[in-house]
Amino acid sequence: MTNQFSRILLASAAVLPIFAFSAPAAAMDDDQWADTIIVSASRSDDGISTATLGASATALSAQELSDRQTVIVSDILRDVPGISVNRTGGIGGKTQVRIRGAEGNHTLMLIDGIEASSPYDGEYDFNMLTADLGARLEVLRGEQSALYGSDAIGGVISYISPSGRDLPGFAARVEGGSYGTVNGAVQGGGVAGDFDYMVGGSYASTDGYVVAPNGSRKIGSKISSLNGKFGYELGQVKLRAITRYSYADAEMNDQDYVITGDAIDAGGSYTNSIFSALIGANLQSDDGRWTTDLSAQMLNARRRSFDDNAAEISGSTGKRRKISLVSTLKLGDENLSHSITGAVDYKHEEYHGTATYFVGDNPFRDNDNVGLVGQYQLTIADRIGFGASVRHDFNERFRDATTWRVQSSVRFDTGTRLHAAAGTGIKAPIFTELFGFTPNSGFVGNPNLKPERSLGWEVGVEQGFWNGNARIDVTYFNAQLRDKIIASFSPDYSSSTSINVPGKSPHEGVEVSANLRLPSGFHFDASYTYLDAQTEVGVRLVRRPKHIASANLGWRSPDDRFGVNLTARHNGDGLDNNFATYAVETLQAFTLVNLGAELQIMPSMTLYGRIENLFDVDYRENVGFLSAGRGAYGGVRLRF
Repeated sequence: MTNQFSRILLASAAVLPIFAFSAPAAAMDDDQWADTIIVSASRSDDGISTATLGASATALSAQELSDRQTVIVSDILRDVPGISVNRTGGIGGKTQVRIRGAEGNHTLMLIDGIEASSPYDGEYDFNMLTADLGARLEVLRGEQSALYGSDAIGGVISYISPSGRDLPGFAARVEGGSYGTVNGAVQGGGVAGDFDYMVGGSYASTDGYVVAPNGSRKIGSKISSLNGKFGYELGQVKLRAITRYSYADAEMNDQDYVITGDAIDAGGSYTNSIFSALIGANLQSDDGRWTTDLSAQMLNARRRSFDDNAAEISGSTGKRRKISLVSTLKLGDENLSHSITGAVDYKHEEYHGTATYFVGDNPFRDNDNVGLVGQYQLTIADRIGFGASVRHDFNERFRDATTWRVQSSVRFDTGTRLHAAAGTGIKAPIFTELFGFTPNSGFVGNPNLKPERSLGWEVGVEQGFWNGNARIDVTYFNAQLRDKIIASFSPDYSSSTSINVPGKSPHEGVEVSANLRLPSGFHFDASYTYLDAQTEVGVRLVRRPKHIASANLGWRSPDDRFGVNLTARHNGDGLDNNFATYAVETLQAFTLVNLGAELQIMPSMTLYGRIENLFDVDYRENVGFLSAGRGAYGGVRLRF
């Protein structure tokens, strides 16, 4: 770690005991760490409690997003063990999230239960997601294809916006600050008898900063969204409807692919729009033991790129239609319970690429997939849990595949919990790998590609102490990726295509998380990840730092009107490709510190402010792209 981050951790460690003994332990609640239900860990809508879940999972509450003044959701994901975040330039630049060293398109992104990745490139661009007021996050790590099919090799990220029952009333946020930044969000919801509703929207705009190392052009962006969430209870039937529209309009840089590999002051802009919707009905038996859920969802995504003269040069369109039927039977009682779930998923995807260099017809390509899922969960006295799931996918374009997962957890009276999980994952090739065509670089897709496959396992121990006000979890994980898809170049680099590489790409590491709730209103959360991710021939993979860490120290006044939050995020040395020299370059380690505070001046109004990159660190997340310096932001939150 860098000396700066080490000093921050040492200072926190020195201060924490003072807080711990400044008041008797009895002043702390006896059950600060209530178990959390991870909904995405099961196909049943009941989810699985963290007390009995063998897989590694992290829940980020709405309060945590608020305390850290989260605007772009990917920023708070940097505080989750096992996750690395990489953004090209400033806000609006392509943002990838990798879990345990897997690729960005190996992460399944769910937004209110809707698959959010683009059907064209099989990946969700996290620059599109700004935080709704009252939203929360779940991160489920490890292979989850036995539940969700393709895309869930590294894990699942689930973003859950509030319903009218969760957050009735009106809420708003508006802020401004450095780099010509203006952000805002507004929403209103409530309950009217058996009907509940929530509607809202958000907007984030920035003039940006100079991204090219030798340039002068600022790269700005505008990101907006509208969303609605509706529910109606009719006896034992619960109906729901969800919709979301997101739009980004951002400038971008080209790169010098001949000499330096740096970003340059040309490149035009892009627009990206995503519209998604879901309707569903949930039927529950009178005794609550049998639940059946039927849902249909859709997603339309379109991306367009423009040159410096605003002429469209390329674009892509992706469509997804999905129908799911899930039925769960629960047996037993609170001391010994069984949950048996069966699910059927039908998914149809279409993708279409456009560019000025295409000649002749470029039709929509499509693919159909049917997945059959079986899942079993055993829980004994909220102390012992065992789960198993299996899925078989019938795919129109690829060979049918079967994936599986098992997990177990045991918690003892000493506060010790042992947990373990193992499973397989699968990722179908994306459209550009299969059918892409880029004459400028000589790239031609390979329609004969096979899906990527992964086998992984993990084992960990969690220890609670201080009457349940603190806990530490240490987990070792190991995964082997087969049939990895890479770009293969001709000897003179004049042409390339996609191929499946023989052999195994090993990923292993250790995740550590610590959470402490202290007297006098203090709390401390930290995470650390060691990752060793390699190619099939033992070469370290790019954009995956070996060491990633985060530390967050917060304080709330006794009357809960004033709060302060200090966050430090560290990325160790990483590697990245220079596409001009075809060499791999080292990205130097860096530590960023953010400081925020808020003050409630009346019950319905809170003022807040923060400084990002407090020490004005010069750092790089990509070869050839500058990152933002120090920035100050301030705003107001309203709640009625």
